[in-house]
Amino acid sequence: SHSAMAASLARVSSVSSRVIPHILYSEGHRQIQKSLSQLIEKEINVHVDEWERQSIFPAHTVFRKLGALGVFGANKPTKYGGLGLDFSYSCAISETMGSIHCGAIPMSVSVQSDMATPALSEWGSDSLKKEFLAPSISGDLVACIAVSEPHAGSDVAGIKTFARRNKGGDWVLNGRKLWITNGGQADWACVLANTNNEGGIHRNKSLLCVRLDSPGVHRTCTMRKLGMHCSDTAEIFFDDVIVPGGNLIGEEGRGFFYQMMQFQDERLVTVAVSLEPLQRCIDQTLEYTKERRCFGKAVADNQVVQFRLAELQTELESLRALLYRAVGERTQGADVTLLASMAKLKCGRLSREITDGCLQYFGGYGFTWDCPIGRMHRDLRLFSIGAGTDEMMMSIVARHLLTK
Repeated sequence: SHSAMAASLARVSSVSSRVIPHILYSEGHRQIQKSLSQLIEKEINVHVDEWERQSIFPAHTVFRKLGALGVFGANKPTKYGGLGLDFSYSCAISETMGSIHCGAIPMSVSVQSDMATPALSEWGSDSLKKEFLAPSISGDLVACIAVSEPHAGSDVAGIKTFARRNKGGDWVLNGRKLWITNGGQADWACVLANTNNEGGIHRNKSLLCVRLDSPGVHRTCTMRKLGMHCSDTAEIFFDDVIVPGGNLIGEEGRGFFYQMMQFQDERLVTVAVSLEPLQRCIDQTLEYTKERRCFGKAVADNQVVQFRLAELQTELESLRALLYRAVGERTQGADVTLLASMAKLKCGRLSREITDGCLQYFGGYGFTWDCPIGRMHRDLRLFSIGAGTDEMMMSIVARHLLTK
């Protein structure tokens, strides 16, 4: 029996030494991630510090390079230049985008790939997709999503921007949009606007593709942000802007529902983007605390430090598992509103907990502008606000619990 057990253990050992397949990613995913990682190291990370100091990055130049790899079209139709793959590839790409050494550029990229274009790809007309989707997938055009307003952030249904039909069948757009990522450099915006006064606040909205070089469009990028420095954040004013009648995405009055659909993908890719910087935060803290000596021993030799980092790593793995489950179900066509909301809530809270907890172990250096943990602390703070606040995520989860 001893020899049988030994043989059994040997079999277990040989299995564990083989490469275990990833729960979500195939070799195809890995190939895209590898190509993207190489581009990031050679073409982006070497410039990040400079772009952060300048508070702008050259979106058109960077987007064309990323477009050539298929970053903006992973799950978009091949007819318009996309890769025609499932959403798990978008997740893999977003996860790799997290290896950029700032939060701003991954955020700007995800706006183009997973916030401004999903509804257009799903419901837009062929001519609209040729004009706006195809060049956005290639990276030749920069896009933004214009939903938030000065008095309507989380309360999407409360927007005031209005588009009315004129006698020629075109739209006349009036209003203002705030906190618009890519808004300074974007060529076009996917705009959520009220298009009638009937049907209630959830059935009177539509999505429009609006060229931002149109007469009557004015934009400013004067706000100074806590983080995400090299991403341009604009306020956009629409003053009697004429938008062609055919620039309506899908059906009139369905805009609120289309936007709610876009939010799910937005939340999942936000979680995916967070994994790499949060892991980097823990890894850099481990490295620093092993080297940094205090009271005659390494900081990492203190059990309180070891246990805290062990806790944070465990939390990060639980977030990763929740994301992969949600994305797995999303690729099967399931409604993942609940899982996406849970994952986004966990992401926002954990981003604060990890960056703040790790910064503490860097002491005075952690409080300097140049400490990489400090930049992550500033950038990732937005994850509890943007793409749906922690409070909105809790509201969604609570509503599901109370109505099931």
